[in-house]
Amino acid sequence: MTLSTAPAAALPAPAGTAALLAVRGLTVDYSRRSGPADPAVDGVDLVVLPGETTAVVGESGSGKSTTANAVLGLLPETARVTSGGIRLGDIDLTTLSRQGWRGVRGAQIGYVPQDPGNSLNPLQTVGTSVAEALRIHKRADRRAARAQVIDLLERVGIDRPMMRADQYPHELSGGMRQRVLIAAAIALRPRLLIADEPTSALDVTVQKRILDLLDELRAETGMGVLLITHDLAVAGERADEVVVMRAGRVVETGTAADLFSRPAADYTARLLADAPALQARTGLRDRVARAVGEPGDAGAVVGADADADADTSTGGESPFVAVEGLTQIYARGDDAPGENGAAVENGSAGESGSAGESGTAGRLGEVIGVEDVSLTVARGTTHGIVGESGSGKTTTGRALAGFLTPQAGTVRIGQIDAADLGVGRDRRANLRSLRRTVQLVHQNPYSALDPQQSIGAILTEPLRNFRIGTRAERGARVAAMLERVALPSSFLDRRPRELSGGQLQRVAIARALIAGPELVVLDEAVSALDVTVQAQILDLLGQLQTELGLTYVFISHDLSIVRQIADTVSVMSRGHLVESGRTEDLFTRPQTAYTRSLLDAIPRPLGVPTPAAATSTAPVTAASTAPVTAPATATTES
Repeated sequence: MTLSTAPAAALPAPAGTAALLAVRGLTVDYSRRSGPADPAVDGVDLVVLPGETTAVVGESGSGKSTTANAVLGLLPETARVTSGGIRLGDIDLTTLSRQGWRGVRGAQIGYVPQDPGNSLNPLQTVGTSVAEALRIHKRADRRAARAQVIDLLERVGIDRPMMRADQYPHELSGGMRQRVLIAAAIALRPRLLIADEPTSALDVTVQKRILDLLDELRAETGMGVLLITHDLAVAGERADEVVVMRAGRVVETGTAADLFSRPAADYTARLLADAPALQARTGLRDRVARAVGEPGDAGAVVGADADADADTSTGGESPFVAVEGLTQIYARGDDAPGENGAAVENGSAGESGSAGESGTAGRLGEVIGVEDVSLTVARGTTHGIVGESGSGKTTTGRALAGFLTPQAGTVRIGQIDAADLGVGRDRRANLRSLRRTVQLVHQNPYSALDPQQSIGAILTEPLRNFRIGTRAERGARVAAMLERVALPSSFLDRRPRELSGGQLQRVAIARALIAGPELVVLDEAVSALDVTVQAQILDLLGQLQTELGLTYVFISHDLSIVRQIADTVSVMSRGHLVESGRTEDLFTRPQTAYTRSLLDAIPRPLGVPTPAAATSTAPVTAASTAPVTAPATATTES
């Protein structure tokens, strides 16, 4: 299946068209043993017209998913609709029995969940999962179901559908698994498709392909789409109408064009101000200055104003971080960091590669983590590393943090070579010094923090490991660090499960900083957070960089965030460095087709300009040590 390079546009519904989905005054309460609770959703109104997309946006806890679950009839037993109505055409969904729901859910309402990794049965082939709806609704016998599954997989753009149907979820990339979920959701040709954060875990190019696919299906079939998302750029680019929610209530509703250009509510304006894709570049230190109402001063960090002017590809004088010729090749079947052996979607690698494979090695039985990567980072600056899944970002970050010893190359951080720590006692001493100098902040704080420890114990542990201070001094240092990341001292006795995602990420940052590192590697550290919490964490990182003179390496698939905060950027693809340079130069005058394809895939609402023009001779350096054939652009996937 060939996908278009621009979002498909369904014909607008004629004036006066009856609503496909109408939610009026919806209120949902969750029961509590301690007494009545505030409603999770309170008086929500929204409409989806045939062939159109309505996006529901808001922060975590705003009631987006509860609203979607109410429409699907999938509220937990502790929740109930206490008032309001939900109609799908002429069907009152609030009055349906369990048997009645069986005729609606799947057949008339399709559902695409957020996490394809947890939504597909790992013990079933993907073909079996897609065929499940056909079997449940008795739409086809085994042979006919198999034929329909192949057709559905082909329709959603999966290459070699007959082979893919017999594979298991772990053998497919995240983008392919999301396509499988879409195939299952549309198997019975539903009138309404509910997509709950369908692209939040995907890199920018795969996100574009998934959203293009939803638009094409909508245009072809006339189905309506209810899109649940915290990504305002996606909502603005793809939706006909946008509903903004906060604390269970609708704050504002309007067309995407009106809402993004003339928001009526202060809360909507704040969300738009926090969304990185909708804002001009500021830089981390300028975020801090802006927050306190002062002009930005990149020189607030010692050496930053001089060193940030140096192009990372050529290096300034005495860079704090200097990586040269970094190479890590894995035997097929080894555990490449951050990868799972799933097939890639890009170019020919999507046919037979693995998520960590470059597609350029040509060596049977080998998978490239990184090959001949060189970059430099000036002290006190933020360096972004961007690229698609499998590009080598995480491998590079782990090498910087000393979590792997590369097969070749040097990784010099100050006076320490993380790639050559020596042996025996020297190695232990050098590794200890490296751990004090460099810390890593992971994407998922839930898995990075011990769920059995209190927050106080989590923050104290690095101080004990490095034998820093007396017991009283450690306690004071922990309390001061908790205050520095804007968390109350009452959190010291709490467990990770008692904190929100944004609060936990603050704890993870506090833990990384408490022993006094000079370099912090942030691996997708804000990608799972909604835009408001993202903005809070980025402001915190900027403040800490200003106060402590920290150097950051910021690894992300979200180019909008990287453009906001990084001084310099390296672009990676299939284990190789493609391009490096100053952030604004690279984003406005990219030198390679691959970088341009990444920039073109960034979602932008109407009226937000594309930042990249392809032709320039600006001082952006295309890496020359390892030629890379740029992956195919977003016109095809196979």
